[in-house]
Amino acid sequence: MGNQGMEDLIPLVNRLQDAFSAIGQNSNLDLPQIAVVGGQSAGKSSVLENFVGKDFLPRGSGIVTRRPLVLQLINCSTEFAEFLHCKGKKFTDFDEVRQEIEAETDRVTGHNKGISPVPINLRVYSPNVLNLTLVDLPGMTKVPVGDQPPDIEHQIREMLMQFVTKENCLLLAVSPANSDLANSDALKIAKEVDPQGLRTIGVITKLDLMDEGTDARDILENKLLPLRRGYIGVVNRSQKDIDGKKDITAALQAERKFFLSHSAYRHLADRMGTAYLQKALNQQLTNHIRDTLPGLRSKLQSQLLSIEKEVQEYKNFRPDDPSRKTKALLQMVQQFAVDFEKRIEGSGDQVDTYELSGGAKINRIFHERFPFELVKLESDEKTLRKEISYAIKNIHGVRTGLFTPDMAFETIVKRQIAQIKEPCQKCVDMVISELVNTVRQCTQKLAQYPMLREEMERIVTQHIRDRESRSKDQVMLLIDIELAYVNTNHEDFIGFANAQQKSSQMNKKKAAGNQDEIMVIRKGWLTINNIGIMKGGAKEYWFVLTAETLSWYKDDEEKEKKYMLPVDNLKLKDIEKSFMSSKHIFALFNTEHRNVYKDYRQLELASESQEEVDSWKASFLRAGVYPERSVSSSSFF
Repeated sequence: MGNQGMEDLIPLVNRLQDAFSAIGQNSNLDLPQIAVVGGQSAGKSSVLENFVGKDFLPRGSGIVTRRPLVLQLINCSTEFAEFLHCKGKKFTDFDEVRQEIEAETDRVTGHNKGISPVPINLRVYSPNVLNLTLVDLPGMTKVPVGDQPPDIEHQIREMLMQFVTKENCLLLAVSPANSDLANSDALKIAKEVDPQGLRTIGVITKLDLMDEGTDARDILENKLLPLRRGYIGVVNRSQKDIDGKKDITAALQAERKFFLSHSAYRHLADRMGTAYLQKALNQQLTNHIRDTLPGLRSKLQSQLLSIEKEVQEYKNFRPDDPSRKTKALLQMVQQFAVDFEKRIEGSGDQVDTYELSGGAKINRIFHERFPFELVKLESDEKTLRKEISYAIKNIHGVRTGLFTPDMAFETIVKRQIAQIKEPCQKCVDMVISELVNTVRQCTQKLAQYPMLREEMERIVTQHIRDRESRSKDQVMLLIDIELAYVNTNHEDFIGFANAQQKSSQMNKKKAAGNQDEIMVIRKGWLTINNIGIMKGGAKEYWFVLTAETLSWYKDDEEKEKKYMLPVDNLKLKDIEKSFMSSKHIFALFNTEHRNVYKDYRQLELASESQEEVDSWKASFLRAGVYPERSVSSSSFF
């Protein structure tokens, strides 16, 4: 392949990038490109502006880059810019380019500092640039600003991973020299996705801002945290220079002078600076495209054959036939209805083996989460007795009562019944949420028809929301009916005599200790979280819960029992998830303030998911192990 062919490689990939972006398939194809990553204020924007020689990127405090910017630099005799979303419009004023980037960002993300993975494609023609394609990604942040969502750090990380995990993506890891390189956000994420350092190009900025007597020589010589492609140092304009509109050409001259005059970098001057960085990136990207092109061509050919095969099936299809369109639309709507019903009824063709969803999750809400929430509403016996006493005395007034008035009974009972309103409403909310989630899952088959998918989701979701208020009204009506009349003649009502008899029978049964009725409530893996490091640290065991005991074994064959714990006088409580652990934890403790297990005051049990923990809590509830009263009533929801 000749030099002309090599020079055409980057423009070729640019055309592919534009084509796939236009049809919304950019993220599905692993095109060779360079992604710019780094923390906020690491100097990414200044590096890119130095390449172009113009101020054209948004600046300000906090997170400024809120959408990926695909920047295509093309060597040309004239200087102008074009956006893919503004075809045919040439921007010669680069202040207008900045304004358009900000406006296009706000169109998708709004004005509240939110982010979006939908890229903005910008092409810059200039005699001062080399052919190069870069993807400028949002800077990594840890603290939400303004109206940003609390999980902004997670959102940005997820967006970065969409780009940097692809094997054909080179990483331009930008790190400031005036902070510890071991804490660099860019190198941290690069080490995670490229542990061998094969795809990472290190860029060290702010070399002129290092403390006096210190330098980054070991880093730039690739001795500290070495990378296969090495490090390149640059000196950007300061904030004062930017505010003062200092010319970038003058800044590049000052950068060259800095490297030539600095004693620590003088011997590296020919391999430092913005000009060398741009040249190195052009060469590395060209070589990278050359190496990956055969595999890319093979993948494109495979996709083309697949599409051509699909097209053959529609050879005699007449798109202008309205009856065909109507039939296709009805088929998709009917298929959605069938899929939705299958997910709720549990008879779907594809069964999820990783998590509960659809009807199974709704079943758990009704049979595990809702009963658990109701149990937490039980009043403490001491408090309840006091309330009953006050109610009786207040109803008798100045008179000394001989009999317990019915009104006192009704007052206390109605207050207890009224407490179930909140958990009932929460239960409806959770079921509605799962129904809406099921709708989204069922419309995934309509991804190729985004407008139809959006409209179908909107209509069905709105229908569910309309029924939500009716369902809540109906539930509240049922509770109000119970409050309006307490039927003491009902066969389930336990009077004083029946209560005494039932209590006596239960005590006799418990004293007899009938082993035949001891049934296994639940089996499964849990981690004992609070075993000290000196004793081996947290370990996973196979647990067996019955109505009377909690036992754990070395494995699920249940041959080697490690311990058996009676569940009498036990209660459970939530434990906050630690910073260093991803597990969800709850604890068992003794109500009589005795050690639960050996010399441990409580037994901390952990699982990978909150879903699993909630299910175990419901199982303990069946065994008579109730939650601590101080537990927030919203913990299950």
